[in-house]
Amino acid sequence: MTKVELRKRYLQKRKDVTSTELHQLSYNIYQQFFAFVDLSSIKIVHTFIPIAKNGEPDTLLIIDRIRREFPHIRISIPKINTAIDSMENFFFEGLHQLEENSMGIKQSKQGLPTVSQKIDLVLVPLLIFDEQGNRVGYGKGYYDKFLATCRPDCQKIGISIFPPVKSIQDTNDYDFKLTACVTPEKIYLF
Repeated sequence: MTKVELRKRYLQKRKDVTSTELHQLSYNIYQQFFAFVDLSSIKIVHTFIPIAKNGEPDTLLIIDRIRREFPHIRISIPKINTAIDSMENFFFEGLHQLEENSMGIKQSKQGLPTVSQKIDLVLVPLLIFDEQGNRVGYGKGYYDKFLATCRPDCQKIGISIFPPVKSIQDTNDYDFKLTACVTPEKIYLF
C-alpha cells in the first residue's frame, strides 16, 4: 500500500481505539521502552507530546519516568513553526510550558532551544511502519526534515500501537528509517 492509503486506513484504525484501550497500549509501550532502551549513555531525548484527539500513544508516561529516574537526561520537545513550515525544539521544563497550537498540538510556548546535533535519541511519532523501518506520519514532513539535522548516530525509535505492515510502497530518499520501533507487544529492530 502507498503512504496515502496507509495514512487513511490507520487514522481510522486509531479512531476505533477506545481511550481505555489506548491507555493500556500506552502503558505496554512504556514497559517495552524501559525494558529495551539503554539510557545510560543518553544525554538528550527528544519526544513528541501526544495529540489526544489523534489517539497517539501517551509519551508523557516515558517523560515522567525519565525525569524521575534519569536526572542526567534532558528532554526536548517539538514546536511547529507554521511561519517557516518547520519544527523547532525546546528543552522540556514541565507541563506549565505547554500550550495548544491551531492544529491541536500541545507544544512549548517558551524555553531554551535544543541543538539537533546534540540529541542522542528521538521518539518518532507515526501512524504505521513497515518491516524495513520506514514510517508513515501525517504527511507534513516535519520529522523527516528534523531528523536530517540530527547526527547520523542518533537513535530514531518509533512509537506505534500497531504492528508493522509488510512494506510501504512509495518510500523515497527523503524518508528517514527508524533504528527501532516500540509497540505494545514487542520491539522491532532495523
